[in-house]
Amino acid sequence: MKNFKSYTPEKYMTSDFEQIEEGIYKTKSPYDTGDQDIFVASLAFEMEPECYGEENASPRNLTQVPIEGILDEFNLFVTDFYEQLNETSETICYQEFGSFDLENIQKLRTLIGKRFYAVPYLEDGEEYYEMAAE
Repeated sequence: MKNFKSYTPEKYMTSDFEQIEEGIYKTKSPYDTGDQDIFVASLAFEMEPECYGEENASPRNLTQVPIEGILDEFNLFVTDFYEQLNETSETICYQEFGSFDLENIQKLRTLIGKRFYAVPYLEDGEEYYEMAAE
């Protein structure tokens, strides 16, 4: 994944979202968590089909390896897939990430302008991967 940029959807301009800082908003959780608020940020990025785990990737096919890597690395969950945007885009992918902790979303936004990708390695004959950012 490369060329991370902040994305601000129109829904962030509604009363359901409160801007906390640039690119970060507070809202009600879309999941059944009672009245607990979450923090969200949306990013636009490009998949790299030539990279490990991103084979056959496109805006219509966000592959599991790098997305799960982001979720695990920053302790996040997906809150919006922006299906209509991803369906019509040729190269740019859109995703909203959420967390109960503001700090996790702040760390996510450090990816803006960077690459985030999986680096495979073998251990005892088994293939694994670790995530890298540059």
